[in-house]
Amino acid sequence: MKKIQIKLYTIAIALICGVGACKKEVKPSTAIDDQSALTNPGDIETATIGTYAVLRNATYVRSAHFLTEYQGDNIAQGQPSSDDLSRCYRYTHIPTGTHGANFWKQAYYVIVAANKIIAAIPDNATADLKQLKGENLFLKGMMEFNLVRVFGRPYTQGNGANPGVPILKEGTNLASPTRNTVKEVYDAAVSDLLKAADLMSVAKSDIFASKEVAYALLSRIYLNMGDNVNSIKYADLVINSGRYKLLQGADYSSYFTKIPEANTETIFAIRYTKTEDQDFGAIGSMYYSGTPGALSTPGAQGNTGYGEIYASQQYMIELDKNPADLRHSFIAPYKINGVQQVNTKISPNVPMYYVTKYNLQEGIANLSSPVYLRLAEMYLNKAEANTKLGNAQLALDDVNTIRTRAGIPTLTVAGISTAGKTILDVVLEERRLEFAFEGQRAYDLFRNNRPMTRNYPGTHALNNTPNTNITQTILPTDARIIFYVPQYEIDNNKNLAQNP
Repeated sequence: MKKIQIKLYTIAIALICGVGACKKEVKPSTAIDDQSALTNPGDIETATIGTYAVLRNATYVRSAHFLTEYQGDNIAQGQPSSDDLSRCYRYTHIPTGTHGANFWKQAYYVIVAANKIIAAIPDNATADLKQLKGENLFLKGMMEFNLVRVFGRPYTQGNGANPGVPILKEGTNLASPTRNTVKEVYDAAVSDLLKAADLMSVAKSDIFASKEVAYALLSRIYLNMGDNVNSIKYADLVINSGRYKLLQGADYSSYFTKIPEANTETIFAIRYTKTEDQDFGAIGSMYYSGTPGALSTPGAQGNTGYGEIYASQQYMIELDKNPADLRHSFIAPYKINGVQQVNTKISPNVPMYYVTKYNLQEGIANLSSPVYLRLAEMYLNKAEANTKLGNAQLALDDVNTIRTRAGIPTLTVAGISTAGKTILDVVLEERRLEFAFEGQRAYDLFRNNRPMTRNYPGTHALNNTPNTNITQTILPTDARIIFYVPQYEIDNNKNLAQNP
C-alpha cells in the first residue's frame, strides 16, 4: 500500500448537531495543518465532522452496501449490469473490482484522519475533547471491523489466524505495512471501541457516536468472534440504557422513511438530508422505481430508479409464511391491475418485488439515511449468543420479542423441536427476516459454518452450465466469500499478500 498522506479537509455539510436541534454548517476551507490547528478544540470538532462526512461519500456507503448485502440470498439481480456490483452479487470477484477499491480507500481515509485527532488529544483532556477523541476511536474501530469483515475470513475459521488487513496505529506512519491477522484486527477494533466508550460522556443523537453506539458495535463484534458472554453483556448495556426502544405498529412499518433523529430504535445511522439526495446514484435506486406523481406506488423500471435488484423468491417464501408480518411493509410488489410483474431480461423471469428500506425518506424517492446499528439487533445478538451458551429459553424470549413486534406468532422450545429445527435455526431465520437488505445475511451464515444456497432466479445462474440451473451454493470455506485486496495496493506494496 502506498504511504498514506492525507490532510484533513473540512467538507461542506449540514448536520443536526448533538442532541439538540441546532444546524451546524461546516464551510469548505483549505487543509487543516496537522501540527498547529489540531490543538484547537474548534478545529478538532470541525475535523471530526469532516471525518463523519466521509461515510456519506458514495465511494464508501454505496460500495460498502454492495460488498456486504449483495453476497446474500435475500436479493435477486434481475439483469446483468456493467457496474462491478454484478461481480459482488455473482461471486465473480476480480482484484481490480471498483467497489472493493473504493471501500478500502475510503475506510483507510477515515482511519488516518481519525488517527491524527486521536493522537492530538491526551487522555486527560477536558470532557469535550475526550468526547471527540472517543468519537474518532469509534470511527476507527468501525472501519477496522468493516474492513476485516470484507477482506478477511470469518473469525470463527481458524480462531482469527487467517490474514486480515493492515492495522494503522495513531502516531505511526508505515510506508509499506503488512497484513495483520484477523484476530489482531478484531482485537484492535475491540480495544478502540472500549476506550471510545470510556471517553465519551455525551448522549449525542444517533448520527454521531456515543457510549451506547460503541457498546452496540462491540456486541456485534464479539458475536462474530464467538465471544458470546461479551456479546450479551454489551447488548444488555445498550438495551438497559433506556435510550432506545423498539418501534411498534405503524411506526415500525414506516421505519426507514423516518429521519434518524426521529427514530427511537436507531442507534447509529449515516445521515442524508433533502439537499443531499443522490437520486439515481443512491443505494435505493437499485431497489425501487416509483410512479411519477405517486412515488410510493411501484412503477416501471427507470422512472425514479433502476429497480434492478429485487427481494428474492426465497426470501418472499419465508416472509409470506406469516401474511400479517409487518416486515411486508418493506417490500413493494410491482403489480399492474393486481398482476405481479416480472423482469423478462433473464430466464427464468424474476418477479419484481421492490425493496423500500432505502427509499422514500421524507417522501423523496431515493433519499434514505442507511442504518448501521439498531436496537432489534441487540435482542437477536443476545438470542444467538444464548443459543450457543445452551440457554434455549433465554434465546427464544428475545426472538419472541422481535416476532411479537412484527405481529407474528411466538415460538416455544417444544414446538421448535417438534418441527425438527434447532434453536439456532430459528434465530438465524429471524435474523434473516429482520435484517434483510441490511448487509448481515452472508455473515450470519458463514460465521456459523453454514452454506448460502440461492435457489431462485437471478443473474447468479449465468455462472452455471447449463444456465437453466438457478441454484448457486457458496460454502463457508469458499475462497469467494471474501474480496481481493485492491490490486493497486498490491502493486504499490510488496508486503501485502493477495487473497486466493
